[in-house]
Amino acid sequence: MNEQMRDQMGRGQGFLAALDQSGGSTPKALALYGVEPTAYSDDEQMFDRMHAMRVRIMTDPHFTGERIVAAILFEQTMDREVQGRPTPDYLWNVKNVVPLVKVDKGLADVVQGSQIMKPMPDLDALLVRAKDKGVFGTKMRSVIKGLDAAGISAVVDQQFEVGQQINDAGLVPILEPEVDINAPEKEQIEVLLRDALLAGLESVPDGQQVMLKLTIPTVPNYYEPLINHPKVLRVVALSGGYSRDEACRLLSENHNMIASFSRALTEGLTLQMSDTEYSAALGAAIEKIYEASIT
Repeated sequence: MNEQMRDQMGRGQGFLAALDQSGGSTPKALALYGVEPTAYSDDEQMFDRMHAMRVRIMTDPHFTGERIVAAILFEQTMDREVQGRPTPDYLWNVKNVVPLVKVDKGLADVVQGSQIMKPMPDLDALLVRAKDKGVFGTKMRSVIKGLDAAGISAVVDQQFEVGQQINDAGLVPILEPEVDINAPEKEQIEVLLRDALLAGLESVPDGQQVMLKLTIPTVPNYYEPLINHPKVLRVVALSGGYSRDEACRLLSENHNMIASFSRALTEGLTLQMSDTEYSAALGAAIEKIYEASIT
């Protein structure tokens, strides 16, 4: 394990750039960027367009370890290159940004108010490949939509079970049990979720840690016991459908919780912008999210 990466991941000032839109969310992300479905004829061309969008972000002068602790990559992005270098190598050795990879294969149907992750039969092979490429950790997402203790337990149990598989492979997992921001009982869900996560952390072996990616809580600083837990390397926040301004406002009320934004990072960036306009807009977004993350 790269101790420099671990130190930056645990204590670095800044936030995580989530560049991990996968097949299902790629068309929407491209459309927001100004690339309509008519601009590509198959998945290969679509992912080429998506990679070009991500390269434009990663190669921008504002995208560095001074403000960005780590970047979460889609598997295909991890396997591609940036300026002739493997993406994880470029991120760490050129930009001083810790490389992470999304490993889940999407969500199962809603059961007991929650969506666990679909099976990941190729996970072991992906973890070996990721480690060989210099990736530090992983991310995987479930979603909790309703106040159902059994559903919440199913999500958390699966996250810790797969997280252990990832830790045993020599990578550090980000567990992401997202709470839907539109859930009517969001605050009550967060009570059950925090208790379940604290209980789950007791199963993490000594010498290992996990990271947590959580919806910004209704009650500010509610996740402080998780942030301070010795088995937790870092707690990061997802934007969850909030606008960038709203996500940053809410995040700034939560001390020592940093952003891990995807759509809220790229909001307003388009292919049609000149390089000067684009860099200025991305720089402003990075600065705003950074300031909300260092409260």
